[in-house]
Amino acid sequence: MTMFDRQRVSLPTPSGVGHAGRSLHGGYAGTFDTDRSLPGPDPAPHSARGDAVFSVVRVALLMLGALTIGVALNLTLVSRLEQSATQFKELAQFRETLAEGTGPLGPVLNHKPLPLGTPMALLTIPSIGMKEVVDEGTNSEVLQAGPGHLPSTIFPGGLGTSVIYGRASTYGGPFARIAQLPRGARIFVTVQDGPTNTVVFRVTDIREAGQRIPPIGRSGARLTLVTAQESKFVPSGAVYVDANIVGSPLPMPRPVVKAKRIPADELPLALDTNDLWILALWTIALAGAAAGAMWTWHRKGHAQAWIIFIGPLALIGYFLANQISVLLPNLM
Repeated sequence: MTMFDRQRVSLPTPSGVGHAGRSLHGGYAGTFDTDRSLPGPDPAPHSARGDAVFSVVRVALLMLGALTIGVALNLTLVSRLEQSATQFKELAQFRETLAEGTGPLGPVLNHKPLPLGTPMALLTIPSIGMKEVVDEGTNSEVLQAGPGHLPSTIFPGGLGTSVIYGRASTYGGPFARIAQLPRGARIFVTVQDGPTNTVVFRVTDIREAGQRIPPIGRSGARLTLVTAQESKFVPSGAVYVDANIVGSPLPMPRPVVKAKRIPADELPLALDTNDLWILALWTIALAGAAAGAMWTWHRKGHAQAWIIFIGPLALIGYFLANQISVLLPNLM
């Protein structure tokens, strides 16, 4: 048997071995195990594909979080502040036009329909503490500023039925309480009729879509307020408040927009999908900002990522949330 056939090999102790078992020349004396395990290779690093997937997931979650917060803040707080500021500005503008006698006299301007978004009346309901400037048009964008007049109907106070839409919850929810109006409640509408004229209506009926519309006769004038019938931001239909004029109708020109030609986005609970491309652009901008934030987070540090990107992400999230709000039902 040779010395390599044994598991433990005895080596002679060389001369000059110190008391610690180590020779004065640096060698070791005694026995040693030839089967001692050597350290294995380092664990394999994470694959590049796994890191990429993880980064994409984090960016997606960052985008979703920013978008969710932006939409929630916009619907509950920011939209209300925006609507109040817009109403303050439009009220001053409308009062000035009334004083100058330059307010719109009907849904027609130079033989063309009145431009959408033009302030055309002041709607006041004392019993619910509401006082709002009414703009021309009923699409989602117009109703962000306040109530809107349906262009295919007569101006308030004119012969026939005038229809005004208003939101129930978002952007101040100016029509949130109209379904609670009792019969006989008074509604005041101020319009430009030569001199300034305030028309008085009294509530006669509150109904839902599909219910019978009470007749008003050939010489009658009616105001119908329309809003969403909803529960916690979930519209389940539309509610209509009918109010008949007190006194005689005003001589208002007939609308030039026919009911059959009203765009789909101006009907009750309509969705405005005309600006989807704007939504796509803001989504791309949010994705780019989120990707930049994640890159800075890993390469430069957490503090730098927050300092650089918290402002742009919040701003993009706001504009994106505002664009999503436009896509929601116009009476919501």
